[in-house]
Amino acid sequence: SGFPALASQSVGITGVSYCAWPLIGAECGVNADVEKHLELGKKLLAAGQLADALSQFHAAVDGDPDNYIAYYRRATVFLAMGKSKAALPDLTKVIQLKMDFTAARLQRGHLLLKQGKLDEAEDDFKKVLKSNPSENEEKEAQSQLIKSDEMQRLRSQALDAFESGDYAAAIAFLDKILEVCVWDAELRELRAECFIKEGEPRKAISDLKAASKLKNDNTEAFYKISTLYYQLGDHELSLSEVRECLKLDQDHKRCFAHYKQVKKLNKLIESAEELIRDGRYTDATSKYESVMKTEPSIAEYTIRSKERICHCFSKDEKPVEAIRVCSEVLQMEPDNVNALKDRAEAYLIEEMYDEAIQDYETAQEHNENDQQIREGLEKAQRLLKQSQKRDYYKILGVKRNAKKQEIIKAYRKLALQWHPDNFQNEEEKKKAEKKFIDIAAAKEVLSDPEMRKKFDDGEDPLDAESQQGGGGNPFHRSWNSWQGFNPFSSGGPFRFKFHFN
Repeated sequence: SGFPALASQSVGITGVSYCAWPLIGAECGVNADVEKHLELGKKLLAAGQLADALSQFHAAVDGDPDNYIAYYRRATVFLAMGKSKAALPDLTKVIQLKMDFTAARLQRGHLLLKQGKLDEAEDDFKKVLKSNPSENEEKEAQSQLIKSDEMQRLRSQALDAFESGDYAAAIAFLDKILEVCVWDAELRELRAECFIKEGEPRKAISDLKAASKLKNDNTEAFYKISTLYYQLGDHELSLSEVRECLKLDQDHKRCFAHYKQVKKLNKLIESAEELIRDGRYTDATSKYESVMKTEPSIAEYTIRSKERICHCFSKDEKPVEAIRVCSEVLQMEPDNVNALKDRAEAYLIEEMYDEAIQDYETAQEHNENDQQIREGLEKAQRLLKQSQKRDYYKILGVKRNAKKQEIIKAYRKLALQWHPDNFQNEEEKKKAEKKFIDIAAAKEVLSDPEMRKKFDDGEDPLDAESQQGGGGNPFHRSWNSWQGFNPFSSGGPFRFKFHFN
């Protein structure tokens, strides 16, 4: 950042012949140990071993507190390590010990300018010009004075724009200043306020995070960052930042009050998510309803809570409720992929295949690489095609999420109703035989977990067309082949035989 590369020089300071190394003990009053630390530190600095070089210069300063070269070299290492705050006192000490040391004063002016301390920086640059500088130093000091004057003008314009409520203009001025005054915490906080007014909270957070590092014990920055994250719905980061505020001041009233609110909300959400992982969807729904009651004023928490409730209803196979809540979410966020996927799943349970396909297609437009969406869309398309053929759920008159007991019960009732022996008319008997075969086929597929899964995925396990291996349909058989099975058996259809007159 413009500081002289001392390590490569044979003299104490670049371009200055003070204390040449062969004479360092005589001219600077440095004892042999200090000289040894300085020489070793120089070599380590040249080798890029900054931490070790720093240790040597610490020892040199301790050995001779009036040795301006030791301070300057240590400042050089601090700057190389990016520790400008530590470098500044050392440069000030150098100037106190040797008032006409222009290299140190010029370097301090650079740091003060970056910190936004424009008056102090200008004072250093002016003194450099009055102290018989080298040609390069004079040129540099004049250049920095012009730059500092420009920053003063921009700062004044930025403050005027802020006071008049023209936040966009204030941001434009502050952008230019902060390219130069990169370490000015107050200007970053001011720009953060402008970003908040302009509805750009994430940009405000970025500036406030920088300000929290640039200014010691900046509780106000941590508080603002936490509240911004909270308003964005990021409760975990909000909790983390407000804890940083309380580490600095455990009695900070606003931080403590905010901490209690965020912690309560965070606990509810974590608990709800754990319940979802455990498959306890009803309890999770109740928790998310509590989240909405705990923070009713920030829309983000209402939307996210409803999104998760929509997910719970979908996974809990409560399609009517899922469709209702997912639709509420999608009214607020039409491109919400999670809500689209969950509503599509609910539509599948309700056998609303066209609607499911539409939701999956919309979701895919926003996330084309999501495998779950792709598989869901393919399934919905298969089920739509399947629904135009034979639907075993409709044959038995049960829902797609019916339990096995419901399927067996429906089957027994229909098997009795449509038993061909109940019909004397030949036409009616033929119709009953066909119906009876369909009922038996439906029971066979839906009472077998593996066959039912295939059917639920859009593949008819009894349809030769949907079986890739080809072959005949095992259920395309005559009524005679069904004589002899017991409709009241809960096992396979061939278990018992009984005879008809």
